[in-house]
Amino acid sequence: MYSTPTPVFPRREPAPTGSSGRAATTPGPVGAAGRPARHAGLRPSAPPIGRTEASGERGERMRRALTAVRGVCPDFSPAQLLRDTGSTLLVVGTLGRRPVLAKYAADTSPAVGDRLRHEIAVHRAFVRHRPPVRAPRLVAADPGAGVLVTEFVPGRAAAGRRHPVAPPSPGDLRAVVGAFRRLNEWEPPGKTFSLTVDYPARVVRYHALGLLTDRDVGDIQTLLHGLRTGAGRPRGSVRQGVGDGSDGLPGQFCHGSAVPANAVLSPTGPVLVGWEAAGWYLPGYDLASLWAVLGDAPGTRRRISHAAHTAGPGARDAFLVNLLLVLTREVRLCEEAVQRAMRATTPPEPSARSVGGLSPGEEQRLLLRRLHEDCAMARGAVRAAVGTR
Repeated sequence: MYSTPTPVFPRREPAPTGSSGRAATTPGPVGAAGRPARHAGLRPSAPPIGRTEASGERGERMRRALTAVRGVCPDFSPAQLLRDTGSTLLVVGTLGRRPVLAKYAADTSPAVGDRLRHEIAVHRAFVRHRPPVRAPRLVAADPGAGVLVTEFVPGRAAAGRRHPVAPPSPGDLRAVVGAFRRLNEWEPPGKTFSLTVDYPARVVRYHALGLLTDRDVGDIQTLLHGLRTGAGRPRGSVRQGVGDGSDGLPGQFCHGSAVPANAVLSPTGPVLVGWEAAGWYLPGYDLASLWAVLGDAPGTRRRISHAAHTAGPGARDAFLVNLLLVLTREVRLCEEAVQRAMRATTPPEPSARSVGGLSPGEEQRLLLRRLHEDCAMARGAVRAAVGTR
């Protein structure tokens, strides 16, 4: 579902032989004809927690995660560790014969807990109101324990990281962009979701951090004022003044983290995952997010820009505001990653180097240069849009 998984537990030792001379087997789920049930590549069983050889900080996090998940789903049987970001763990396993994915918030900070609680609320809303794209179905959740259990979707991620080193194939990109655009055309009930981003507050914060100039702030405020007053309101599935604190801005339902890494290409089509930021945004937020991370796919960027500009001046202005703010956020995150790489005292592992032989720090520096160039381009487009008003 994500990158190549690593086992939660080490492989079992060879089973001892019984009195008949045949190896003793561990019973597992079987099909109707006595064949072992298939779980989309999952291992049929895993040793109990007490027999693991995991140690250190990761082992402690894993034990806490399994304890919390089994507090919600007592029959959960872990199979593989898909991702450990330090703040969250993704563990794939089974509930009976059903493959599931468990997400556990290992970080107790309020920000991590709020994101997981929001994702749980989104999945619960999807139970009542299904979106027009496929999303993993909710199995169980406990916001207090920081646990979310959904169905496990077999497939491969459209990209292995947020900013792909090599862009996905044109066919995969068309499928991914099409899935996010279908989601943006959806109109859920008005009070199901709220406006996720406080745009004026975000502009003020980025200005205080020195990421936006005085002219940037003035240009963005001019475009927001035009959107708020309804001048050139975007066409399509948008609502004026949705959510609390929207201040009259038009809204469009967006995934909130529209990157190829959050799209799983299953045999039945794309499945969108990672819903912790879903909600109402200015129209074009998902398109702006895709544009920002697909720097090596100029054809897809041109199609995204064309789609935003042909929907009317309001849609163009909303897309440009989103694009400048998204790129500014990406610059901030990339600068922090570069600084962490410069402070690192140990050289990276050979396996951590890219196909071209670049270290992660060098990759981040090249990405940062590209993002600054993209920001300059977005600034020019925003100023041109202001000049047409």
